[in-house]
Amino acid sequence: MKIATAAYPLDVLADWTAYKDKLSEWVDRAARNGADLLVFPEYAAMELATLAGPDVAGDLEGSLHAVADRLADADAVHAELAQHFGVHILAGSGPAHGDPPRPVNRARLFAPSGAVGVQDKQVMTRFEAEIWDVVPGGPLQLFDTRLGKIGILICYDAEFPLLGRALKDADLILVPSVTEALSGHTRVKVGARARALENQCVTVMASLVGTADWSEAVDVSVGAGGIFGPPDTGFPNDGVLAAGPLNTPGWTYAEIDRAAIDAVRAGGTVLGRRDWTASEMRADPVTVTSLT
Repeated sequence: MKIATAAYPLDVLADWTAYKDKLSEWVDRAARNGADLLVFPEYAAMELATLAGPDVAGDLEGSLHAVADRLADADAVHAELAQHFGVHILAGSGPAHGDPPRPVNRARLFAPSGAVGVQDKQVMTRFEAEIWDVVPGGPLQLFDTRLGKIGILICYDAEFPLLGRALKDADLILVPSVTEALSGHTRVKVGARARALENQCVTVMASLVGTADWSEAVDVSVGAGGIFGPPDTGFPNDGVLAAGPLNTPGWTYAEIDRAAIDAVRAGGTVLGRRDWTASEMRADPVTVTSLT
């Protein structure tokens, strides 16, 4: 399969047609380049807030609800494009109406069959929890698709090994992200690469890029697309299948052979996915020894 992962800039949208045209152009470009799976980044849906006008888009609370109100319409566009081009699309995540009535950060995976999977972020960053009051949503999901088993760890979630371990049967783990500094981008990228290492799978990182000075939420975004595997048999020695240029809008592509994932899990130089259980047994309890 061929994977396309986005470094995606936010725009001020003149109207709904502008949004549809932009998304259609991005999907068309990736599909014409042979992509089977397209991955958009975390909070890419925030540009929908501009359709409510600059006052709403510039207000943190107002923008969250404005996007949540538009998410179903955006989903219909993604579903139509996935079916038209015969591709799987991970839509850019955005605030969705939650229960209790605070927004959750939700990504949606669209299959060309018309099927849709939903994944909510599990662990909130300080900004989300303390300022946005965005809350954790539903549990982790594993989606069985014609491309293989797909899991999703939204940005900060990719930094937690136990969440990655819960997706140990995933062939692909998608990591949509947005970070305002290079340090944050690096943390998520290191997390994505670590999840590929320990699960002997492929991870796909997408990033928001550029400035959106109309938004209090995502005014500056630093990042790049990246596709990673375990640095082992059948994969690059550094595990990097593809790495896009920093802060440059566009798609980053990589060809993935699912058989290579099966092969490295069965006969790699190391078998980290299998040996996780042994590591758990050795890690508890920890013996404290005084050297004073």
